[in-house]
Amino acid sequence: MRVFLDANVLVSAFASRGLCADLLEVVLLEQKLVLGRIVLREVNKALREKLKLPARRTAEIVEFLSGEAVQLVDVSSPINANVDSDDALVLGEAIAAQADVFVTGDAAILKLGAIGPLEIVTPRQFWERLQSSRR
Repeated sequence: MRVFLDANVLVSAFASRGLCADLLEVVLLEQKLVLGRIVLREVNKALREKLKLPARRTAEIVEFLSGEAVQLVDVSSPINANVDSDDALVLGEAIAAQADVFVTGDAAILKLGAIGPLEIVTPRQFWERLQSSRR
């Protein structure tokens, strides 16, 4: 399955040990991570400004994510949906990457539920799906 993780999920994965960190690990091991440049820029900014990580460490994290993604979208068009322009661009990246699922904690994006074949779920919903498929 092609999985697009939103910036808030990725930042949480590196901020502390917990659901998002476990989810990232499982996605890297068992799924296909797809990302976009806009999300990576958001991750870089959040790690530096919110978590106060050194620029060198944030660069390492972004490089790691870039290297682990099976596809990295450089250019995409924003989707036409009832979300802010930044979210429309990120969702456009997920569509361009042909992601099956978009995992986010963003309430405005979650309200969409899906965009065509792209399903939009919370980290908990996706985690539970992955766990039930293992049984």
